[in-house]
Amino acid sequence: MKKLFLAATALLLFALHTKAQILTPVTWSYGAKKTSATEATIFIKATIDEGWHVYSQFVKDGGPVKTTITFNSSNAYSLVGATIEPKPVTRMEKAFNMEVGFFEHSVIFQQKIKLKAKQTTVTGKLEYMTCNDQKCLPPDDIEFSIPVK
Repeated sequence: MKKLFLAATALLLFALHTKAQILTPVTWSYGAKKTSATEATIFIKATIDEGWHVYSQFVKDGGPVKTTITFNSSNAYSLVGATIEPKPVTRMEKAFNMEVGFFEHSVIFQQKIKLKAKQTTVTGKLEYMTCNDQKCLPPDDIEFSIPVK
């Protein structure tokens, strides 16, 4: 019984140690700004740790997972155009054997919306992948909820 207890304790400590080492090199934040009584801009910002990068929305097939932002449909707003991003850094990445666009340090994606209500909450999800010069982390999905007042 004592051996079982020791084994269980060791397993628990190993699990806690492993969890503490999970890398999270990207932090996401969100905001909205009304530009008129009937329009607003949604801001989705990635703050990226030194040495890491997040990929553009416009990566060709066969490369890394591109950043994809999906907005849930709503009766309170509609999307105006596509989500825009600044000009990415572009370089040849040996791991994918192709040129890819990506962002370092931070990036802000913007989406204009037409408001059909005075207040609403814009919801959706984003999928992204982050890499550094040695490795890539598995793609991650994050749900977001952004109040527009």
